[in-house]
Amino acid sequence: MSPTEKRGIKIAAQNRKAFHDYFVEDKYEAGIELAGTEVKSIRAGTLNLKDSYCTVKDGELFVHGLHISPYEKGNIFNKDPVRTRRLLMHKREIRKLHALIKQDGYTLVPLSVYFKDARVKLEVGLCKGKKNYDKRAATAQRDARREMDRTMKERNR
Repeated sequence: MSPTEKRGIKIAAQNRKAFHDYFVEDKYEAGIELAGTEVKSIRAGTLNLKDSYCTVKDGELFVHGLHISPYEKGNIFNKDPVRTRRLLMHKREIRKLHALIKQDGYTLVPLSVYFKDARVKLEVGLCKGKKNYDKRAATAQRDARREMDRTMKERNR
């Protein structure tokens, strides 16, 4: 690796809605197959993970609904913004995930897109859907924690 390439992790986008709608059981890192203009567009921060999900087909992992806006200086090289993109993982990991998502209620949801040593990576979460009462309980718990923190801050003044 040349010294000009940046090291470390830089988050490009996160899927906050996933943590609201799902219990995240486990997290996996996957590479993503992209065109050059898509990488430039991600560097500019023009992507949306909101309604995306992952599937396994013929032993390969794909992400659907990941919206990467066309690169404005890309002209004819731009790809379809919501095309299905292949994820890069080891075969045994894909087989393991496929066996897990066959079970009731499990799904694969993209949690974040980030740069790791100049490569684009996608964090995939093995998730189980939340019911409405679970979401209300999580909101109530968060509000109670916020109220306790606020009270403690007031008393410490």
